Amino acid sequence: MRTARINYYDAAPQAMKAMMELEKAASKSVLPASLQELVRIRASQINGCAYCIDLHTADALKAGETPRRLMAISVWKETPFFDARERAALLWTETLTLVAEKHAPDEIYRDVAAHFSEQELSELTFAIAAINAWNRFGVGFAMQPK
Repeated sequence: MRTARINYYDAAPQAMKAMMELEKAASKSVLPASLQELVRIRASQINGCAYCIDLHTADALKAGETPRRLMAISVWKETPFFDARERAALLWTETLTLVAEKHAPDEIYRDVAAHFSEQELSELTFAIAAINAWNRFGVGFAMQPK
C-alpha cells in the first residue's frame, strides 16, 4: 500500500474550487446517476485509481446498482448485464480514457452518438473528462480508500 503524498486541496485551493464547480455542474446532468457512476468506475479501473473506484462503487450502490453488475464492469463486453446505452457509454469512456491510443474514431463516435442526444453526449463527455482528471490526482498523489 502506498502512502498519500500531498493534500492538493490545500496546496492549490483556486484550482480545486474550479474542479468542484465542474463537479457541481456535472451533478445537474440529465444522465441517470447510475450511468454516471458506471462511467466513473470504468475510467478509474483503467487508470488504476483505487480511491476513485472505492468512492464511486459506494455511490453506485447508493444509486441502485447491484454488486453483480459492479463486479462485471471491467468485462462489460463479455456479459449480458448492460443494455445498449450503457454499453455505448462504457465504450465512449474507454475510448476517451485511452484517447492517446484510440483517437476517438468516427465509427465509435457514430455508434455512441446513436444512443444519446447532443446534450447527453456532451454531459457524458464532461463526466469522462472530469473523472480522468480526478484519477490523475488520486493516482499521482497516491490517495487511499478510507
